[in-house]
Amino acid sequence: MEIAAGKFKAECLRLMDHVHETHEEIIITKRGRQIAKLVPIGGNPEKNIYGWMKDSVIFEDDIISPIEEKWDVE
Repeated sequence: MEIAAGKFKAECLRLMDHVHETHEEIIITKRGRQIAKLVPIGGNPEKNIYGWMKDSVIFEDDIISPIEEKWDVE
């Protein structure tokens, strides 16, 4: 994520909270040139894995009823 220095100045505290929560780096620019980087302190984020795949699977048919297709096992 890149942000202009003026906008960073206005939203500094909110952006610091965002970096802390998401561990996403923010590049700060001045007149279009990259001048600084806001990075989180520490290692990997401690994310709760419960629900991380929510809404990633779409069911389009009945998944409970047996299928009529014969499988060749050997």
